[in-house]
Amino acid sequence: MSDLTKLSLADARDALTSKKISAVELTRAHVDAMEQARVLNCFITETPDLALKQAEASDAKLARGDAGPLEGLPLGIKDLYCSKGVRTTAASRILGNFTPTYESTVSGNLIRDGAVTLGKLNLDEFAMGSSNETSAFGPVISPWKRKGDPDAKIVPGGSSGGSSAAVSAHLCLGATATDTGGSIRQPAAFTGTVGIKPTYGRCSRWGIVAFASSLDQAGPITRTVRDAAIMLRSMAGHDPKDTTSVDAPVPDYEAAVGASVRGRRIGVPKEYRLDGMSAEIAALWDQGVAWLKEAGAEIVEISLPHTKYALPTYYIIAPAEASSNLARYDGVRYGVREPGKDINDVYEKTRAKGFGAEVRRRIMIGTYVLSAGYYDAYYVRAQKVRSLIKRDFDAAFAAGVDAVLTPATPSTAFAQGEQGSTDPVEMYLNDVFTVTVNMAGLPGISVPGGVGANGLPLGLQLIGRPFDEETLFALGHALEQAAPKVDFPQPWWREAR
Repeated sequence: MSDLTKLSLADARDALTSKKISAVELTRAHVDAMEQARVLNCFITETPDLALKQAEASDAKLARGDAGPLEGLPLGIKDLYCSKGVRTTAASRILGNFTPTYESTVSGNLIRDGAVTLGKLNLDEFAMGSSNETSAFGPVISPWKRKGDPDAKIVPGGSSGGSSAAVSAHLCLGATATDTGGSIRQPAAFTGTVGIKPTYGRCSRWGIVAFASSLDQAGPITRTVRDAAIMLRSMAGHDPKDTTSVDAPVPDYEAAVGASVRGRRIGVPKEYRLDGMSAEIAALWDQGVAWLKEAGAEIVEISLPHTKYALPTYYIIAPAEASSNLARYDGVRYGVREPGKDINDVYEKTRAKGFGAEVRRRIMIGTYVLSAGYYDAYYVRAQKVRSLIKRDFDAAFAAGVDAVLTPATPSTAFAQGEQGSTDPVEMYLNDVFTVTVNMAGLPGISVPGGVGANGLPLGLQLIGRPFDEETLFALGHALEQAAPKVDFPQPWWREAR
């Protein structure tokens, strides 16, 4: 096998099991790829020594015949997941020197199942962003190039931009990510990868740095639907340390990949056909409908009338929860501390220097909507609208719809500085198709649908019933099989070092 990094996670697993390759060989190939791709800035912290030590242990387990489901498979960990003994920053200066003494439940599950951890992946600071431009450690550059514009630095999406770029550039077989308003599905769509946000409560949030606790959910980004199913089975499960974690069996998601979708009823919400939607995105959506029809699914038009309120509602609730969660970063207990003449001065100087502009903006919005005189007018009303958004989906599913098909993003990826540099509201509009899923606590998956006229990837989104990720994997695989195959970028970054 000439280039081990080109293997899918499933193929690498099979090659390790059949002893065609060793875990050390596979890990060394990915470590070399990481070293050659530092211009992309995917990793905040690389852990090659730890990875090779884990790979040696995996080879011993494979030789003994007691390998785990992910034995010897090199993965990247988003730097929002606490890693025992490894610096964890949330891409913020305020956590620049924080080294946890514990492992997050989800990354611990992956390690338990034999995964090799290559390092901590870059992200938007505290997961707040849609382009990976807000990281205190610099922006991530997508491995993709825009046709006719080779000098443009394309964004990989956010907040899980390091995860999506690393998977797309073949620096790891898969990566953990988090999704609060689309931060798995949007970067997956921007990079031609697969990203699934599972149902709220399917994966533990314990040990993951919080953004908005009622919206955050862990999930994987991979290069194929099958790979996502393999990773999610290890990531998911009940955790008594997380009171929002659901005590329910975790299905064999991989068994759902390739299952027939004949007779499945797919809802197409009329409200998602926004005024001014690009012809390219509309055509992609229509093509997705045609692919599922050809696979035997039934297409029905549905109405989700409160969709138009989802984006402003999200940008009230998420900053409100963020302002509460980020109050703990005060320069006293852990993280960076700026000296001051008294405790208030320490707080002010630490938070002013430690938080970036976007994080400060969201803290101020959140504090405002929670303040006396505005709590009822904004936050309480937003929670009521959130209930109506969930009720819309409940009604569609009660009427027999098995899943909902929409675009994943309103456009292909843009270049650094093209959106949001001066107008954050323009950046927030990237979440227009994804935030409803988090508001309703539903599972959603983004699957590549081809490339646009500019040569950049396009993604389709499927939204499922609560805890019915299996249907999404079956439908996602049907779309994957029908869509034109995405040819991942040639490694131009090796010459750009």
